[in-house]
Amino acid sequence: MSKKEMYPIKEKMSMESLEKRIRYIEYLTKVLTRLYFIKYRYKGFSVEESAKKTGVTKRIGYIWQRRWNRDGYPGLFPKYGGGRPSKLSEEQKYELKNILREKKKWKTSDVKAIIKENFNVDYSLKQVKVIIDSLS
Repeated sequence: MSKKEMYPIKEKMSMESLEKRIRYIEYLTKVLTRLYFIKYRYKGFSVEESAKKTGVTKRIGYIWQRRWNRDGYPGLFPKYGGGRPSKLSEEQKYELKNILREKKKWKTSDVKAIIKENFNVDYSLKQVKVIIDSLS
């Protein structure tokens, strides 16, 4: 039995808004790291040293420098590819989520079999894990 909290948290925004803000700050943090890399380069550190100081590989450092030289500050913003569309529609994902509510713990291999049986779609175990994570 858990003890009643003395200072409960007040919900000042929805979970969706909170998650959206977290993603935005994480995005800005990536830009900040890249700016530090550029700052180290300005101070005369090599690409390898600057990369090490910012926790990335030398190869990534060269990519960031090339983008900086070509595009300046806007070149440091992450560029996310759209990726391949899901083989499952949003309706199918909703249906899968309802199926998975039947019990608390599922093996990834069991979920893979459910997807194959119900939607005739074959995923790798790794992709099934990604799908499961996206449903929660």
